[in-house]
Amino acid sequence: MTDSALRAYLRARLTRARLDRDRTGAAALRSAIAALENAEAVPVEPGLAEASSEHVAGAVAGLGAGEAARRVLSDAEERAIVDRERAELLDAATSYDAAGDPATAEATRRAAELLA
Repeated sequence: MTDSALRAYLRARLTRARLDRDRTGAAALRSAIAALENAEAVPVEPGLAEASSEHVAGAVAGLGAGEAARRVLSDAEERAIVDRERAELLDAATSYDAAGDPATAEATRRAAELLA
């Protein structure tokens, strides 16, 4: 897990949203942080599945054999991921408006602004 300025900001905003009991904002921030962490995952190496146990799917033999270094994202890559999360929230807000739910649409827009 990389500790960039953007992640530190998102985590601080998450703490604030939780203290303010802003469930929609906290969910958006958790989702953005998770998207960043998921983007750091490395693909499974070919042949790793063949070494798995017959009893546990994806298990490999040996201490630490299943560990892999995470990718390191650039600041631009991190920002692009968070921008995509924000765009998805704004699209959802538009859908809520079209469905006649302006309160949820407004809450979703406020959550998107936390990612701006």
